[in-house]
Amino acid sequence: MAWQIDNAHSAIQFTVRHMMISNVRGMFDKFEGTVDLDENNPENTTVHVEIDPSSINTRQDQRDTHLRSADFLDAESYPKLIFDSTRVERTGDNAAKLYGNLTVRNVTKPVVLDVEYVGQAKSPWGTTSAGFNASTKINRKDWGLTWNQGLETGGVLVGDEIKINIELELVKQESEQAASAGA
Repeated sequence: MAWQIDNAHSAIQFTVRHMMISNVRGMFDKFEGTVDLDENNPENTTVHVEIDPSSINTRQDQRDTHLRSADFLDAESYPKLIFDSTRVERTGDNAAKLYGNLTVRNVTKPVVLDVEYVGQAKSPWGTTSAGFNASTKINRKDWGLTWNQGLETGGVLVGDEIKINIELELVKQESEQAASAGA
């Protein structure tokens, strides 16, 4: 059953080590996607998400401009980050591992997200929403994001590990809701 990401109630966030002593947190402001959620057999669920890399937001304009540049995401040449699921493995009543491929700068690598199903609710407007949280860790160098600066005190400016946290609210598509109401 098709579900659409509700951007107003969803977030794709990341954390990366800065100067080896603190974390920089950021998010992407523009993304879209669909989830073909099989409620009876979650293992059959598929996910497709597209993220606009130019919408990166770390609350610091100079850093965001650098992250959009060819040193990092090269948003002008590669206007989409894409995630496509390959399989779902249930690990509990409300938990699963979501396997898929993440494409950044035309480099596609496998990733695994730990997913928590939060539940469903009916809105005052008659729509049905479902909530999910997901997290993973990736090494940015696996996607060719290798820019860095050495520090005078040792170490580097930007850590390699990126922690990704996703909170999604999905809305069941109207045509799907109408079909189930008429059944």
